[in-house]
Amino acid sequence: MPAMKQKIAVAMSGGVDSSLAAALLKEQGNEVVGFSLQLWHEKEASPSTKKRCCSFGNLADARLIANKLGIPFYVINLEGKFRKEVIDYFIREYLRGRTPNPCIWCNSKLKFGLLLQRSLLSGCHKLATGHYARVEYDHSRERYILKKGIDSEKDQSYFLFNITQQQLRCLTLPIGSLTKARVRQMVEEKGLPVAFKEESQEVCFVSNSHYATFIENTLDKLSQGEGLIIDSNGNTIGKHKGIHHYTIGQRRGMGIASVHPLYVIAIDPQKNTIVAGPKEKLYNSKLIADNIHWLSIDSLVKPMKVTAKIRYKHKEAPALVTPMKGRGVVVEFEQPQRAITPGQAVVFFQGEEVTGGGWIQRAF
Repeated sequence: MPAMKQKIAVAMSGGVDSSLAAALLKEQGNEVVGFSLQLWHEKEASPSTKKRCCSFGNLADARLIANKLGIPFYVINLEGKFRKEVIDYFIREYLRGRTPNPCIWCNSKLKFGLLLQRSLLSGCHKLATGHYARVEYDHSRERYILKKGIDSEKDQSYFLFNITQQQLRCLTLPIGSLTKARVRQMVEEKGLPVAFKEESQEVCFVSNSHYATFIENTLDKLSQGEGLIIDSNGNTIGKHKGIHHYTIGQRRGMGIASVHPLYVIAIDPQKNTIVAGPKEKLYNSKLIADNIHWLSIDSLVKPMKVTAKIRYKHKEAPALVTPMKGRGVVVEFEQPQRAITPGQAVVFFQGEEVTGGGWIQRAF
C-alpha cells in the first residue's frame, strides 16, 4: 500500500540535514510547511555565528531552501520562552557546579513541545526534523520506539531520550536511515545551496564557547565568585575564578603549578570549592541519576542490563541499571568511566533501541 500523503511541518535550521528532510517529504507528495525558530537575538555577527544553529544567517538559509522547494515558510519567535526554559536553566546549572546540556532541554521544551503543538494546531499531521535517529511502532508492545540513526558517527538519539510517546507518534525523521555522506550527496544532487555548509557546532547563544563570560555578562551579579582549589585531602593548593568556569575532567585554566597534571575531579557549590586531583581520580564505576524517562518500557521494576552513554560523544559502556525509590536509578558500569559529570544526561540503550535516560546527580 502506498503511504498516505500528509501535511507535515519541518523544523528547518538552514542546514544540510533539515533541508534534505524537507526535500524528501515534498518529493513523496506530502504537503510540506517549513518552520524555523527565532530563539536568540544576536547583538553582533561574528565568524562563530556561522557554526551556530538558529542564527539570522541560518534562518535566511532556511527561507532560501523553502523558496527553492516551493513550500510555505514561517519563523516563530520564541525568544522569551527560550530565555526562560533554556538559558535560565543553563546558567542555574553552572552556578550549581553542574554542566548542563541545553540542546536536550531545547528539544524537549521547544522543538518537540511548543513547535510540535503549534504545528498540530496549524493542521499538520506530523513534525519532521533532520535528526539522525529513527522512529518505529512496535505492535507487540503497542508503543513507539526510538532507534539510533544508522550512521554511528552522527547518531543523535542521545538528544531525544526524554521525548514522550505522544510526541513520538507525531514525529518523523526522514534522514535517520542515511549516512551523513549520503545526505550531502543527495543535497548536492538536488541543487540545494547548502550541500557543503559547515555543521552547527556551538551552543546557539554562546559565542566561541565562552560559557563563563556569557553567564557573567547575562547576570547583574554572581551569587558567588572566587574560591579555593583544594586537593582530595582538603589541602588548599590554589584559587579559582568562580565555579562556573569549571567542569569535571577539566585540566586547563586552573593556574596551579604541579609536577603531575591536575584535573577538576569535583565541584562543591556549597563551599565554593574546586577539588583537583590526578587523572586516576576521574574514574568512577557508579552514578545516581534522577528524573528518569523511559521510552521502551513503562517503568523499571528490577535491575536491567544496558549500554549507557554519560555524554553525547562518550562511547557506550555495559552497565546495570537498578531502580531506586521515586524516579531515580543507580547505574553500575562493568568498567570505570572517565569524568562522570553531574548535570549531563545518561542515556540507556539495548542494541539499536533507546530504552530511556535521566540526569546525572553524582558519581561514586
